[in-house]
Amino acid sequence: MRRVLALATLAVLTPAAAKAQCSITVKPVSFGTYLPISSVPADSTGTVTIGCHLFFGPYAVALNQGLFGRGNFDNRRMNAGSAYLSYQLYTNAARTLIWGDGIEGSQIAFGVCTGVCSASYTIYGRIPAHQTVSPGSYADTLTVTVVF
Repeated sequence: MRRVLALATLAVLTPAAAKAQCSITVKPVSFGTYLPISSVPADSTGTVTIGCHLFFGPYAVALNQGLFGRGNFDNRRMNAGSAYLSYQLYTNAARTLIWGDGIEGSQIAFGVCTGVCSASYTIYGRIPAHQTVSPGSYADTLTVTVVF
């Protein structure tokens, strides 16, 4: 008598899991020339743009304090050598809601994607008037974080 041992392999074929693809682009805030004698603040804008494909769900857009923020969002500063120029970034055109990471009273921008989405968020920047600063090219570097 022969015994036949048969091995059966069951292959369950499922479609490959769809992977979300998102891109983030930033147009920096550029203030141009700041005039310390001006009686009005210097305002400018930048943009964070989110684009996703095959993503379903909420996301949040946060900004850090910058390189020279001295530990909180109220003290964002640009640097030129040993000189500093204070500035701030906001989520609203009235420039009353500081854009940060959601702590210390700062705000985060939120969105929801339902498969395919594209959204732009304006960064409203302001340099307060009447700052006594040395001439120079002032800059700061911030990190934009998008949490999906």
